[in-house]
Amino acid sequence: MNDTKPGSAAPPTVENLKQMLRFQDKAIVSRMLVKNAGGSVTLFAFDSGEGLSEHTAPFDALVIGVEGEAEIRLDGASHTLGEGDALLMPANVPHAVTPRGPFKMLLVMIRERKEN
Repeated sequence: MNDTKPGSAAPPTVENLKQMLRFQDKAIVSRMLVKNAGGSVTLFAFDSGEGLSEHTAPFDALVIGVEGEAEIRLDGASHTLGEGDALLMPANVPHAVTPRGPFKMLLVMIRERKEN
């Protein structure tokens, strides 16, 4: 994705999420695609055997499977997330990610905006 602002020299380009980030041996790698006051969009690549232990986040998050498959534990319930699947994770609810092999996902964090 291109973080170019309107009016700058480089035009926006279409990019393939699967190709934007490579798996790395025994690691979790990430690439921040967007970050602003409204939230963030981050692409993650998990090598086989890597995952995220149970934790919480202060914001709602949408997880979208990009490549491979993972088990997402959300508040004690198990959900299988594959390519093209999406799961909304509410704020402050415990969750964990356990890939079933190499796995890529897009994480969209949605920050709450207070209305006046």
